[in-house]
Amino acid sequence: MRSNKFLGRDWIDAELDYTREEWETLIDVALELKRMHAMNIDQTYILRGKTLFTMFFNQSLRTRSTFAAGIQQLGGFHVDLEPGKTYTPARKGFEVPYKTERVCDVAQMLSRVGDAIAIRMYGEPAQWIYGFANETMKEFAHYSDIPIINMECDKFHPTQALADMITIKEKFGSFKKLKFVMSWAYSGSTHKPFAVPQSLVLAPTKLGMDVVFARPKGFELDPEVIKKCHEFARESGGSFAETDSMEEAFKDADVVYPKCWGAMDYFAKVDKNGKKIKNEDLDGMKALFEKNRHWICDSKKMKLIKKSGIYMHCLPADRDMEVTDDVIDGPQSVVFDEAENRLHAHKAIMAMIMGGRL
Repeated sequence: MRSNKFLGRDWIDAELDYTREEWETLIDVALELKRMHAMNIDQTYILRGKTLFTMFFNQSLRTRSTFAAGIQQLGGFHVDLEPGKTYTPARKGFEVPYKTERVCDVAQMLSRVGDAIAIRMYGEPAQWIYGFANETMKEFAHYSDIPIINMECDKFHPTQALADMITIKEKFGSFKKLKFVMSWAYSGSTHKPFAVPQSLVLAPTKLGMDVVFARPKGFELDPEVIKKCHEFARESGGSFAETDSMEEAFKDADVVYPKCWGAMDYFAKVDKNGKKIKNEDLDGMKALFEKNRHWICDSKKMKLIKKSGIYMHCLPADRDMEVTDDVIDGPQSVVFDEAENRLHAHKAIMAMIMGGRL
């Protein structure tokens, strides 16, 4: 293994907790594994005999398939502990007799028989309380002796961010002086967490890109995330700016990433003890969405970016809402390259934190 500083670490708030150099190392490892995969070089020795448990509280295609395929390609085993088909892990105060099991008990038990636990949770399973899912993962980490991997929570999606940085590195060769636009886009569904946009302003600022964050009024991100973006930009030599104009943001961009997320003011509210004191207002959020239907990535807006620029999306994209078919299926779209790179990003994370032999 080229370094032991990753061994046993959690991958939860990775945009915050891992250094720029560590992100660059993971990108290099992922690209190395991708080359090995392309040349049919055996990788089963890397995590031979290791077991990954996954828990998906929300639906998934790319994350589920690539983690399952990835651990097996590295010689390990995948066990899907789908909540509802097993006892659903629950935090104290949110238990249901004979349907749930306290997180502390689940984490300690799985630590005895496996090597990592990967979790996805946001939205309804997180009570529509911003940060609830993130705190659930950290509770797992507190009681677990094996690494916890965040496969998307209500705050961050670091596995997606790593795959996206790998894709940008492949397309441009480096990150310096690239203009990266993270933009809100309309969707007919309000079930959209902050994970992708928050990860996709933090990671590129950490790596030195010039990041522009575009959103209509009401779709601002967590102020602590914005504060960190400015901090990372100063440290990396990049920049960070905000705008309420999608068109202004797209001008001369190298990378555009139009994606829907929710509006914080309509999420549930809790008191200092974590008790819900105000329910989520999805109808109110929907009304705000409808006021901004014109926030769509179409060919007219794509003409504003550089000819060498690319369109990115984590998928699934809401076609004819977030993006038009001619854009997502067009020559500047790299969405399936991103999706493929999920496999190699996940393999790099698992190999480094689960004690892989590289």
